[in-house]
Order: sequence, then C-alpha cells, then structure tokens
Amino acid sequence: MSVKDTIKKVTPAPVWNAARFAWDGILRSRDSWVAATHPWRRDSIRKLRALQDIHRGERCVIIGNGPSLNQTDVQKIRGEYTFGLNRIYLAWEEWGFRTSFYLSVNDLVVEQCSQDIMALDVPKFLAWRSRRWVQPQENLHFLYTTYTGPKFAQNASGRLWEGATVTYTALQLAYHMGFSTVVLIGVDHSFASQGKPNQTVVSQGDDPNHFNPSYFGKGFRWQLPDLETSEIAYRMARQAFEIDGRQVLDATVGGKLQVFPKVEFDTYFCGHSRV
Repeated sequence: MSVKDTIKKVTPAPVWNAARFAWDGILRSRDSWVAATHPWRRDSIRKLRALQDIHRGERCVIIGNGPSLNQTDVQKIRGEYTFGLNRIYLAWEEWGFRTSFYLSVNDLVVEQCSQDIMALDVPKFLAWRSRRWVQPQENLHFLYTTYTGPKFAQNASGRLWEGATVTYTALQLAYHMGFSTVVLIGVDHSFASQGKPNQTVVSQGDDPNHFNPSYFGKGFRWQLPDLETSEIAYRMARQAFEIDGRQVLDATVGGKLQVFPKVEFDTYFCGHSRV
C-alpha cells in the first residue's frame, strides 16, 4: 500500500475530500492563469464571447459516436445545427455532410489524430491542453477544460469541467451558444469493453464500442469509460437547462442513458422544426 493510500485509509472521508478539493483548486488556479493570459487562449476567449447566445431559441443535435448511429437515419438531421465529437469525421463522407461544429477534449484523440483534426474546415473546439499537438487557426477555439472541480459552465469562455465525457463539454458549449433545445443521438452510454474507469488501454483489434470498427482500431490508445461520473455530469446539465427553461432530449436509438427525457428519433425529427 502506498503512503497516499495509507493516509487516505486513516483520514476521515470529509477531511480527505476537503484536502483533495483544496489541492485540486490550487492546481487549477495555476493553470487558469496561463489559460487566461496566453495569446492563443486570449484569441479563443474573444471568439467564444462572440458566440455567446448566437443561437438563442434554436435547436441543435449533439452526435455521440456509439454503434447506434448505424441504426439512425442521420439524413433526417442534415439541416440541423450539429456537434460532432472526437472521430465523428470518419462518417462524413458516407453521410454526405459535415457537422456544424467539431469538438474534442481527449488528449489521446488529439495527439493521435492531430493531422486529421487540423484539416477539418468547420469551427473546431479543443481542450487548451491540445496546444501541444496543434497550431492556432481562425476556426479553432481553445477551451479551458479540467478533469476536476465539478460544475456546469454557462459561459464557455471560462473553465469547463469535462465530466468524464466529451458530450458533457458539448452540452456546456451548446448552452453557451444559446440553444434552447439539445437533442442527443448516438449517446449509447454502453460499452462492450470493460475495465477500470479512465484507464488507458491499447486497442487489440476492431472497435466494438463505436459506429466504425476503425474508430479506435488496432493500436489506438484510448481510455476506458467512466459512466458513473458521466451520469453525475449529465444530471447537472439537465438541471442547468431546465432552470433556464431549456431542455435536453435523448433520441439515441436503444440508448442506455436514463438521465434525459426520451424521444423517438424518427418521430421527433419528422414533426418538430429546429426553431
């Protein structure tokens, strides 16, 4: 047992958690100063502020990357504002359209796919940590995201908690832009691969967890999901939207997530305009 584990074992949980949160806060304070003053971030802050409430009262779709996308008629959302996540661009050629926005806050994805991401010609949003692998572009926005300090950010130009899923960051970004209705698709909230949450593993073959077997294909480094933390984050998102008279709906085909009100994809997108 490590010294840290020994101290944790003999320390009352409230005291341990208070100390941990305080230390996390100190680390975030140091990082936030750089994230607020670096020229690349200052440019992103300017661009993010210009996006605040730009889509007030409108609808958007956040597209997860689960296998259920293969049972979803995405042509029905062709005219919607859409957020695409991580390696969603692998589907664009087949779909015949690009998502309106692209987002990734996963270091392993950006590190291994930086050339693909830099070539995307849609507005892009990446974690500030990603500056190690990419260069600033006019359509690139650096977000200051953190692993710790649970919160729902109503203003995306400041700090955003990642909530163990890029979908949560997308929800905060959609809120920042003013969307009144957000519809989730492809957020299966279910993984065939099992193991310790957040552990980095190397794929040994075809990917069974996403819409494309090469998504995290053989040799790709990725992190196992933390569904429990994601659910905590999703509940925070639902509360924030509902307090402001907005809504998040889940139209994922066969999705396992039980946080947001469910709607049937084909029915909903046949009878509801995007405004």
